[in-house]
Amino acid sequence: MKIVKHSGHIVDFNVDKLKQSLLKSGAPHKTVYNIVQSIQKEMHEGMTTKQVYKQAFALLKKTSNAHAARYNLRAALQILGPAGFFFEKYIARLYASENFETKTNLLLDGKCVSHEVDVAIKKQNTISMIECKFHNSREANSDVKVPMYILSRFNDLKSNRHKLFSGSDIIDHCIIVTNNRFTSDAIAFADCSGLGLLSWDYPSGESIKDKIDSNNLYPITCLTTLTMAEKEKLLILNILLVKELINDSDILEKAGISNNRIKNVLKEASQLCNYL
Repeated sequence: MKIVKHSGHIVDFNVDKLKQSLLKSGAPHKTVYNIVQSIQKEMHEGMTTKQVYKQAFALLKKTSNAHAARYNLRAALQILGPAGFFFEKYIARLYASENFETKTNLLLDGKCVSHEVDVAIKKQNTISMIECKFHNSREANSDVKVPMYILSRFNDLKSNRHKLFSGSDIIDHCIIVTNNRFTSDAIAFADCSGLGLLSWDYPSGESIKDKIDSNNLYPITCLTTLTMAEKEKLLILNILLVKELINDSDILEKAGISNNRIKNVLKEASQLCNYL
C-alpha cells in the first residue's frame, strides 16, 4: 500500500513504524494492536501520513487522553510557534530542569556588532549561548548553513564580556536547538567546529524527546482536554509545562476553564506525568 508523506513523497506504508509510534505513547500492546487493525481496514491507495496520524490519534484518545497527549508530542512542539518565542522559553525550561541558570531574550554586544541571543545558560561556571531554530513545517530540517552562520555570531560574541549572570561573563560554548532535525552535514560541521546540537531526536539518548520523557517536561500544548485558545492563554500566563498546571491548578481558572473541565485537565496532566 502506497501512502503520501508530508513532503509529498510516495512511500510504502510501514505498519511496524506505526506500531512503534503508538507503543512509545505508553499504550498497552492490546490497544496498539486494535488501533492498527482498525486503521488497516480503512487504508486506501494514496492516503496521507497526516490522515493516518489523525486516525491513530483519535482512536488512541478514546482509550486514554494521556497516551494521546504523548503521541501528539512532536506536533505539540510545533504549536509553540509560529515565531518560536514560546519554544525558546520552553527550551530554557528544559535546561532549568537540569539545574542550569537561564536567561532568555537577550541583546548582547559582540566585538563587531550586536546580536539577539535566544537563551543563555550557566552551570559550574560554564556559560553557553543557545540559538533556537524553530520550524513550522515538520519536513523542514536545519541544514549546514545554520551552524555555519551561528558559529560566526558565537565567535563575535565570545570576544567580549557580557552582563549575564554576573557583571562580567564570557560565553564559553554555543548550542543550536531545533524542534525538527539537523541534516548530516549540519551535524558533521557542528561536531568539527565544537558546537553543541539538540534536536527532536539528536543526540541519541539526550534528545529533546528523551529529555521530555526522562523529566516529565511535557508542553501544555500536547494536552487533549484543552482547546487551542486555552493553550494560548496559558502560554501567555507563562505556563509552558504540564507539571506546572499540577503545581498551580488555580491558573486554569484564570484561563477561564470551568471547574468540571479543570478536573479533566488535571486528571490528564497527572496521568501523563506519572504513567512511566
